[in-house]
Amino acid sequence: MKRRHLLQAATAALVLPGISRAQSYPVKPIRYIVPVAAGGGNDMIARVVTERWGRLLGQNFLVDNQSGGGGVVACQATARAAPDGYTLMQGYVATHGTTPATRRVNYDAIKDYTPIGMIGATPNVLAINDNVPAKNVNEFIDYIKRNPGKVNYGSAGAGSLTHMTMELFKQETGALMLHIPYRGIAPAINDLLGGQTQAMFPGLAAALPHLRSGRMRALAVTGKQRSPQLKDIPTMEEIGFKGFDAMQWYGSVGPAGLPAAVVHRLNEAQVAVLKFPDLADKLAGEAVEPWPMTPEQFGQYIRSEVERWTALAKARGIRLEE
Repeated sequence: MKRRHLLQAATAALVLPGISRAQSYPVKPIRYIVPVAAGGGNDMIARVVTERWGRLLGQNFLVDNQSGGGGVVACQATARAAPDGYTLMQGYVATHGTTPATRRVNYDAIKDYTPIGMIGATPNVLAINDNVPAKNVNEFIDYIKRNPGKVNYGSAGAGSLTHMTMELFKQETGALMLHIPYRGIAPAINDLLGGQTQAMFPGLAAALPHLRSGRMRALAVTGKQRSPQLKDIPTMEEIGFKGFDAMQWYGSVGPAGLPAAVVHRLNEAQVAVLKFPDLADKLAGEAVEPWPMTPEQFGQYIRSEVERWTALAKARGIRLEE
């Protein structure tokens, strides 16, 4: 009798390995790799979300900042980790969108990861120096065409979302502007305010203080709906740019091969966290709106992002050194 029970238990464990693991998961702290240095919006989002996520799961998340290679180091560490649910990563539009689209990287943004869920996103803003005589997007396009070779735009760096979004704008409008890449968003904004450049597509959080001061003017935002923080500013979609919904997004992934039941447990708890009223208040500091998705929805979103930015990079001849 005892032997029969042991055989039955062994058979059940073989048939349902994911479920048996998930029933007790997690039994120890979870390492959460963040592909940027400590401090800043990306890191803040990770810490705010994982603190509440860990509470629901009954285990702490240990945030591990790995900023090397513009996120490549973090991506490689995550892809190499054991698929047991104890190493996760905060993927975002660069690691799983613009970077693999514009340069050769030693990871596959789709095949090497298991999507867990979207956390949230913030729009980019088509912003111009206040001295540019344009009150809307059509006037700005007209201004560029009347001043060929005289309008420059800044970005947070070649291949960044700020760069790629403006290249998408140029592709859609036929506008000719010179790209001035900077080492980060802060110096790019400083030169826009100083008039060295005339336009850019910064993230909303970085742009808001300057929009409110009047030194920078917003013409439109990306995304499918208006931002609650810029209710009077139309989306690019509203004014006729269909599919112009480029967003700065953040989500969680694990290494490829995570058991389905573990993924479900993680996603279920993350979605619950995103519904906490205090979380929305915290994320609002980075102008991020919670955007819960199932793992399947998030996986499809990542695929669409890689495809979108890869197609644009090819069309615009953007290929960067490693």
